[in-house]
Amino acid sequence: MRQPTTRAAGPPGAVRGWLDALAVVLAGLVAMAAVAALGLWLAGAGDLPDGGFPSVLAATLALAVGGSVLLDGGAGGFAAVGAGISAMPLGVSVAGAVVMAEVFLRQLRFRAVAGGGELLGRIGRTVLLWLLALVLLTLGARHSFAVPLGDDLAQSISGALGLTPEVGFHADGPTTVGIGGAWLLLVFAATFAVSRRAPLPRALVRHQLAVRPPAFALWLVLLAYLAIGAVTGVLTALAHGDARRTLAVVLLALPDLAWPAFGIGLGAEWHGRLVGALGLPVPQPLSAVLRTSDGGQATIGLGTLAEHDARSWWLLPIAAVLLLAAAFLAARRSPRTVRLRQHAVRFALATAVTVLLVGLWTRVDADYGLSVLGVGLGQGGLGDLLGAVLGGNGPPAGLGGGSLTLRPVLWTAVPLAAGWGLLTGTLGALLATRVRHRGEATGTGRVPKGGAAG
Repeated sequence: MRQPTTRAAGPPGAVRGWLDALAVVLAGLVAMAAVAALGLWLAGAGDLPDGGFPSVLAATLALAVGGSVLLDGGAGGFAAVGAGISAMPLGVSVAGAVVMAEVFLRQLRFRAVAGGGELLGRIGRTVLLWLLALVLLTLGARHSFAVPLGDDLAQSISGALGLTPEVGFHADGPTTVGIGGAWLLLVFAATFAVSRRAPLPRALVRHQLAVRPPAFALWLVLLAYLAIGAVTGVLTALAHGDARRTLAVVLLALPDLAWPAFGIGLGAEWHGRLVGALGLPVPQPLSAVLRTSDGGQATIGLGTLAEHDARSWWLLPIAAVLLLAAAFLAARRSPRTVRLRQHAVRFALATAVTVLLVGLWTRVDADYGLSVLGVGLGQGGLGDLLGAVLGGNGPPAGLGGGSLTLRPVLWTAVPLAAGWGLLTGTLGALLATRVRHRGEATGTGRVPKGGAAG
């Protein structure tokens, strides 16, 4: 008898795997592009000439995954531009990360355990397609604008010489692709650390109770800061005007402002400097601290912020309360068999890692200058640069020089976070001893006398 032919299962399974990976990549790009486009439009980038908006959008996505954008141009030996931006618009980053994680997890739903080979295959295919998408993104993240010089004498000289200076920007390919790939791997690592829906290989299942409760609790702390920041931003937009540009900051850079507030509330510090106009509204105390009289480096901490606005002291109790609540939640989600010392150490490590990542994500380096015959023009303001690349009111007009730097002092921030985590982790575990932990039975489980358990 002729045996029925069976179709090989390999190719369809392989095709399905690539389609799943493509779905993750496309979902992330669409989410990031939607948030970035709306934020840029609110900031005024929709008025950019010469069809520059798509290129600015691509450059913003490149920055959102950790890439950098370089400015160059000029008019031969007459004028020259030197600039660069390395700053993550974390509002765009978080939108893409959350959507990609959700799509990836939905493909693995209803599974408690997954093979290591399968997970590595899924992650590998997704990363490969993601790197290809980043290459295409860097090709689209380039544009040039004509720059009218902002000085009457310079305008006259350039007109007489028939020179039209131009400034262009382009995403740095190696940086964008390299760091962008690492960004996606970090998204996957955070997904498996935080979500209980993420299936793990059998060899790692026994470690999940040590990692997931504190990781999930700290993720909720970061979300709480975003919620507080969003409400504050909306109220500011309604009360003080300039609503479009304020909402643009909320969409593009809310985590860049809200998450350092968490670290500062714990006593951490950032060093920074602002020269020129920032272009988009930021909290007044932060701007006042960054803009020193001599243009030197400033220290951003609780004390320096409170010198300009006493309400900044509220960052301390807010951080303490939220961290204690997170420690309590982490202890409640852990088995009662976990010792108090173990829970405190785990929560301390999770808090330290969280502050470390916040510090790395909120680093800002933006610097540019336009010189004519070797002489720098007046301070045009960093807002001019952001206007061309990150969404402003038009191309750089009167582009001069400006810079914004913001760097965390990690060697003090991380130990401070660990100390706070150890303290709140201990208190949270003590509070959790009086409540039922996740997975515990509500009764004693004893069989009543004279009958069977019902």
